[in-house]
Amino acid sequence: MNSEFPQAPELRTTQWFNTKEALSLEKLRGRVIAIEAFQMLCPSCVSHALPQAQKIHKMFNFEDVAVIGLHTVFEHHRAMKPTSLEAFLYEYRITFPVGVDAPSKRGSIPQTMAVYELGGTPSTILIDRRGCIRKHALGIQDDLLMGAEIMSLIKEPYGDTQTVKQAVAISSESNATVHCNKGGCQTK
Repeated sequence: MNSEFPQAPELRTTQWFNTKEALSLEKLRGRVIAIEAFQMLCPSCVSHALPQAQKIHKMFNFEDVAVIGLHTVFEHHRAMKPTSLEAFLYEYRITFPVGVDAPSKRGSIPQTMAVYELGGTPSTILIDRRGCIRKHALGIQDDLLMGAEIMSLIKEPYGDTQTVKQAVAISSESNATVHCNKGGCQTK
């Protein structure tokens, strides 16, 4: 695994919406994963982050990109119960899978939020096909930049990680351009 990018910890959820079975990052390995951590009472989540995640879900093939919502409640716990979340997802026509972050055993920060060290909501996480975190951002993300970042991750070679590491190392040392395709990576 490329030590430059940390391995994504597994999601810690108690319930799922918009999916027949619980999702795991391990089951989704081989796809780019876009996680949108949100709270339904967060204005930026409702006005930008969730609509953006819905666009990503509609625009990219599920075999390439899996979009996951993570309802991570760290405030207003009484108002944001799973029953309220179910109605919210229906009203806002959110169709991608949404997991409910497991509550903390100590304190108010839910388990996945804590393990990913999220600073609040909305938070966006992009995970590459190998399961490594490639983006970890708090706040509103630009639509065009998100699309470019996701497409870049889709186009990265998947499989022979040693070839990719070697090509990136050579490129970094010599300022060469790395070109990758299904056959591997080479510098030019």
